[in-house]
Amino acid sequence: MSPRTSMHEKQALLPSKPAMVHGNAKYTLVIHGGAGTMERHSSTPELQVQYKTALSNALLAGYAILSAGGEAMDAAVAAVSSMEDCPLFNSGKGAVFNVDGKNELEASIMLSTPPSTHPSIPPTRRGVGLTLLSHTRYPSQLARALYLAPDVAPHTMLSGTTTETLGEKMGVQMVDPSYFFTEQRWREHRRGLGLPEEPLPYPSEGPDVPQNLDHLPTGTVGAVALDVRGCIAAVTSTGGRTNKLVGRVGDTPSMGAGFWAEGWRIEGWAQRAWRKVQGKGATVALGVSGTGDGDYFIRLATASTIGRRMRYLGESLETAACHCVEELRRDGGVGGVISLDNEGNVAMPLNCSGMYRGVVREDGAPKTAIFDDDELS
Repeated sequence: MSPRTSMHEKQALLPSKPAMVHGNAKYTLVIHGGAGTMERHSSTPELQVQYKTALSNALLAGYAILSAGGEAMDAAVAAVSSMEDCPLFNSGKGAVFNVDGKNELEASIMLSTPPSTHPSIPPTRRGVGLTLLSHTRYPSQLARALYLAPDVAPHTMLSGTTTETLGEKMGVQMVDPSYFFTEQRWREHRRGLGLPEEPLPYPSEGPDVPQNLDHLPTGTVGAVALDVRGCIAAVTSTGGRTNKLVGRVGDTPSMGAGFWAEGWRIEGWAQRAWRKVQGKGATVALGVSGTGDGDYFIRLATASTIGRRMRYLGESLETAACHCVEELRRDGGVGGVISLDNEGNVAMPLNCSGMYRGVVREDGAPKTAIFDDDELS
């Protein structure tokens, strides 16, 4: 059994019928599993393999949808659901605890254009952010369900019990809060507050449970997918910061801070002509998912600023993303982003010692990395 699945079996996403597409269309999936303090000298080859296997499994879950002509939205949710099921990451099973020893989960989804399978979704709908969840096994799937139900949930951000009640009525799986417990995250929580680590609130999982490489994580998990129709979807999910205050809302559900997706048409004829010479279309789209110290992402509107720099300064995805991550560093914020545009360009800058990350393209070969000086492989 892989570390991704732990003792629990994933809930499958219902596949939607793909639209007809051109055979030469591009598709790409990029993911992250959190960023922060990860020391190579304190890790083991075996632990690194576990993380890279979990990342590869998430990439392949999304790739299966993209390669069949499926929606970016469904591919990104499938990848994130895989990581939500894996106790190695700070999301879903294995999420960190707040100061009261509770799990308060967050998730979000945003699309550059509405999915072709749901043409009734208004283009202005854009996305949904969720916070203060305590029973949702797959927060990313709840975000997807509510995004696709503007008549039920017309708002941009939702929280707490009412949100989960709506999700349960829509068939989203709910669990007892004990499901999210892992012994290592509990011990980190108690040590961080200077409190006794025992007794444990739930039975120990035993010695075979994989250990986390990151400690006192601030990160999240996320995915950005480009489908064959040119739609980009960004999906993010997190347990938040270790020992955060009760009721704290981070960047993951805050549109423009920890997640973003948009598209626009190039207006000037000269710019359009130049793009045509370069083999590019007249439309630009991008998606961003952030991970790290979310309070800084909120203060700097990091995710949307990447898009604004591309749109109004004409910067490349790489240049805009690197600028914004460096801006975080200057202010004292630790983290990184994954970003993707509709030409298939990927940027994954970070300003810390590590970020679990990976990408898969049309060839179906997942490539992953952990530390800041790692090459994708």
